[in-house]
Amino acid sequence: MSIPTQNGGREKLITSLTPQLRRLLKIRAFEHGMDIQDATEHAIKAWYLASDLPEVDTAKAKTWGTFLPPGEPENFKSACGERGVTYIQGLAQAVTLWLENHPSPTAPLHAQPVARVIVANQKGGVGKTFISSGMAQALAEAGKRVLLVDYDPQGHLTAELGFEDVMYEDDVETLLMHMEGSAKGDIRELLVALDQERFGERLHLLPASDDAFLRDVSLSKVSFSEAALERALEPLEDDYDVIIIDGPPSLGLNMDTALYYVRRRDGELADRSGLITPVWANKASHRAFKLLRAQKEDLCRKGRIQIDYLGLVVNAYDSRRGKLVKENKDQWEKSTSPAVLAVIGDLKEGREAADGEIPLLEYAPDSEHAQAMRDLAKELAV
Repeated sequence: MSIPTQNGGREKLITSLTPQLRRLLKIRAFEHGMDIQDATEHAIKAWYLASDLPEVDTAKAKTWGTFLPPGEPENFKSACGERGVTYIQGLAQAVTLWLENHPSPTAPLHAQPVARVIVANQKGGVGKTFISSGMAQALAEAGKRVLLVDYDPQGHLTAELGFEDVMYEDDVETLLMHMEGSAKGDIRELLVALDQERFGERLHLLPASDDAFLRDVSLSKVSFSEAALERALEPLEDDYDVIIIDGPPSLGLNMDTALYYVRRRDGELADRSGLITPVWANKASHRAFKLLRAQKEDLCRKGRIQIDYLGLVVNAYDSRRGKLVKENKDQWEKSTSPAVLAVIGDLKEGREAADGEIPLLEYAPDSEHAQAMRDLAKELAV
């Protein structure tokens, strides 16, 4: 299926791809200084010229869409028909061939800014903190330098990682003060490190503070307030490979500053930084997603910026909750823009780790929940 779009005059090809191939394509494209849609275009062109390609396992393929030059989706479908393969198999062969012909370079070909990701949904209880924390832990475990920012005034992330007391310390400057420009000290003085050996001193937290509830009011008095978070975090960026923000449970100015921070910067590759939204398999999550997406698009239009939607995560899914839950999950998985990155079950380890104020990957490193976080972290081009 192809759909005309306004994406640079391109047309959208909707088919399916396995999560493994999608991850490999995304990472390898970034390693070669390419956007994923350009890599896919090159892959399909090379596939046209190849013959006698082996069949690729597509058993776990999920709905996926990409943009191609005008007419190319139809050309691709015609070529699949001539070769007697499905669109899914044809794309899998093309991507596999491209990966074989483009091994990982020994060094990145293009310098990129620190990757910046916000995990956001103004609807409470969908797992923003769980996803933010889990991805950060998995990235640090894999050797990346990670800054985790608790941008939720409620401070659940700070508390669940065992640093609740830090939120209420007296005579300590806060993130808000650095955003307002009233802070005198170095923002590094606010950071705390997770000292578990598996993170190798690579995982740091910028805790919440008890003045965070005032952020919307305070920022309304700041010139060019949308860039306030960027101005505050800029001194830290060279110290990290990725900065992950646990977003606020609201759609106000507080959210705008976080969304603006993860916008695509000049020279930055598409889908490297951006927004991930955890959802539940229910109607309320569909409504909340529409509101958040509308705010993002409004900010992009008014600010003339681009914020990439990196994907959705269906969290706390339990098929035993009935037919409607499964139907809602299936509806999410039909989304191609943004696509569903993962479906995570409603398991106990995440809750137990949070209640015990122990990082999930330390509390239950071999659990299904921990592995889901590792798989989700691989979706980021870091």
